[in-house]
Amino acid sequence: MGTLHHHPLVIRYQGGPGDHVIQIRAGRTIRSGVGQSFWLRAGRSALAEVPIADRAHSFLVQTPSADQQNVNAQVSITYRIEDPEAAAKHYDFGLYPRGASADPQGLWQIDELVTRLASSSLASAIAAMPLSEAISGSLDEVGAALVLAFERDEQLRATGVGVVDARLMALRPDEGVESSLRAPLLERLQAEADRALYERRALAVARESQISENELQSKLDLARKRADLVDQEGRNSRREAEEKAAADAIAVEAEARRIETLAKANEDDWKRVGGAKIANEAAYVRALAEAGPDVVRAFALKEMAHNMPSIGSVTITPDMLTDVLSAFAGSAKRGE
Repeated sequence: MGTLHHHPLVIRYQGGPGDHVIQIRAGRTIRSGVGQSFWLRAGRSALAEVPIADRAHSFLVQTPSADQQNVNAQVSITYRIEDPEAAAKHYDFGLYPRGASADPQGLWQIDELVTRLASSSLASAIAAMPLSEAISGSLDEVGAALVLAFERDEQLRATGVGVVDARLMALRPDEGVESSLRAPLLERLQAEADRALYERRALAVARESQISENELQSKLDLARKRADLVDQEGRNSRREAEEKAAADAIAVEAEARRIETLAKANEDDWKRVGGAKIANEAAYVRALAEAGPDVVRAFALKEMAHNMPSIGSVTITPDMLTDVLSAFAGSAKRGE
């Protein structure tokens, strides 16, 4: 909004980029435009300032349906002032002169006119349908009727106002009626929610049961595999034992054959050695038999000397020496 700077006898106006100012003197328009800045004499001119930015106006319209039930319509209208000079003539946008406590009412007047036009259009559309139809699926239909009403209206267009967007946001009954209508819906939604909850619980129980069955099946499979492993290990152990026993039997049989062969060889050796030894002994005995008693006695003493323990000293008495010498002397005389 532009500002006025008052000085003695003169006034300076400084406008903004969204304000269209109109200066009128003696019934004639002196200047008209956006973003104006100028001086004027006090008491010689009148100023009107018209905002040209888009303005959104939201409001609630209450109108009866065909079955005499109140319907609350939430409406949003966006408009702009397309002809500021025409709007300044039909609505209160005066800036100077004006009392210090009074504000321009132009936008409020346009809002009221827009509200009346929307209320009239909605009343005609909703009065032709029952409440259930109005609140269930007729939002687009009633909204189209609202848009058509503003497109056909000439009053706003004649006063320099153009509607940019007309939108019906919602259609709802009174709070008490809405609660009564909502009760079956809430009950149905609650029933569906309960059914969904029960289904989720049943699904969860089924999943838990399936998981338990899978775990049990896994345990059974594991136990079966363990039993198969133990059985296989037993078969392997038995096969190893059988193979070892067979190998041991073969080794024992081979050892027995070796011992038998060795025994036969030893038997033959013993037979040969024994025969030779017997022959030697027989020859030895025959030689002793053919020798005299003295020779036999000498061999006997020799054998006794080999078989007796070590003797440190021997005592020979004169009697023993005499007998031996006598024996040798006698033998010499006989030529033996």
